[in-house]
Amino acid sequence: MRTDLFHLIFAPMLYCLWVGGAVSQSAETDDWTRQKCDLYSAAWQDVEASQDMAGVSDDFLEKNRNFIALGCPEGMRICAISPEDIDLANLLTVLSMNEGMASTFVPFGCPD
Repeated sequence: MRTDLFHLIFAPMLYCLWVGGAVSQSAETDDWTRQKCDLYSAAWQDVEASQDMAGVSDDFLEKNRNFIALGCPEGMRICAISPEDIDLANLLTVLSMNEGMASTFVPFGCPD
């Protein structure tokens, strides 16, 4: 009987604490994801305004713009092919890391 009373009284409170913590952590994660995308977008705009894009492939440029427009979806990959694509990918990776993002955030990767 005491066990049933305990579950009746405390289980709902523990559940609320557990769910509330998960929701709070999820909201913080979503905020950081949005912030990372905003930072990447700002870096992209700075790079477009200040760097010579000669030699950067149209496909690489278009896919980066799409990555930002779609909200920087996880799992989207952009393959840097030309030396200029690779240089730009490296620059964006360093800029992202300078903002506190892991290098895994950037969308660069090629199929095997």
